[in-house]
Formats: sequence, C-alpha cells, structure tokens
Amino acid sequence: MKNIVILISGGGSNMAAIVRAAQRGEWAHRHDAQVAAVVSNRPDAGGLAFAREQGIAAEVVDHKQFEGREPFEAQLVAAIDRHQPWLVALAGFMRILTPGFVGRYQGRLLNIHPSLLPAFPGLHTHRRAIEAGCRFAGATVHQVTAELDHGPILEQAVVPVLPGDTEAALAARVLTQEHRIYPRAIEALLRGGL
Repeated sequence: MKNIVILISGGGSNMAAIVRAAQRGEWAHRHDAQVAAVVSNRPDAGGLAFAREQGIAAEVVDHKQFEGREPFEAQLVAAIDRHQPWLVALAGFMRILTPGFVGRYQGRLLNIHPSLLPAFPGLHTHRRAIEAGCRFAGATVHQVTAELDHGPILEQAVVPVLPGDTEAALAARVLTQEHRIYPRAIEALLRGGL
C-alpha cells in the first residue's frame, strides 16, 4: 500500500480534494494508494474534522509547543513516519521546513503554490501578480527542495487576471484549479513512480 500523508495548517481544501479524488477515482485502487493520515501544526485547523469524518488518522503537532524548528520537526517526522509514507503532500502547510526535513523526504515531498512558479514565490502571490500587471496567474505543484517554492514542476494551471480583480477574487479562481491539479499530479506520480 502506498501511503500518502498530507500536512495542513488550515481548512484543508486541497487535502479534501486529494481525499475525494482517491475516494471517487480509480487511481487509489489501481495503484494501491490511500491517504493514510493528515497532520496539522495547528490544533484548530478545520481540515482535521474533515479527515476524521473520512476515517483518516488526524494528528496535531502544534509548532507553538516547541522551542525552535528542529524539535518541532523531530515530532512532525515521528507523526509522519508512523504512517510509513510513500508520499508527503504539503497542502496549505504554513511552516518553512529545514533542509534536514526536506532531505529526509527528498523526491517524496510535494507542495502546491498559488502562483505560476518560478514567478512569485513566498506569500501574497495574488496581490503581487495584480500589482505587477500580470494578465495570467495560476498554481503550481512541485517537488520540494531546500529552496523555498522551487523544485521540479509537476503540474501547473493558468487562470486569467481579470480587469478589476481583487486578491480574493483571483485567489478563489486559482483555488478551483489547485483542487484539480494536485490530485492529477499525485495520480501521475502513482502511474510513473517517484
């Protein structure tokens, strides 16, 4: 069984999209894959309730309970590794990870970012795209490397930036595409291997 562990910090809409794709589609069965666990760094993350409702192990490793990144990540690794992950998917996980953590899961660690990387890494991507006068924005699924929001691109989706767009309007349009491309990227990895 290929176990997927998803890390979240909030509502978990991308996590839910992956879970629903696994439940609805044949890819999980065809490739013997399952979402084994959802882990959040925030105890109030809304996505935890969804995971529990789906019968998926849901755990919290609260970063505020640790003095520094290394102790937090040591506990996070323990929570992830209990589920013997084939793949670790960051889905709105709002913590910068150390090179040691990234190295541990190198090649098996994915992220989704709300811009057309390499444009606009980091935060406030929609505002920055609007301010730069971009005609197009989008989302990128990529393998995680030690450099923030870099790494091999697996999947992208493009959306237009419309006249008068607000950050919220653009973010909502991009999010609908995120929900499509993240499960698709995982399915492609399941087909082709890591």
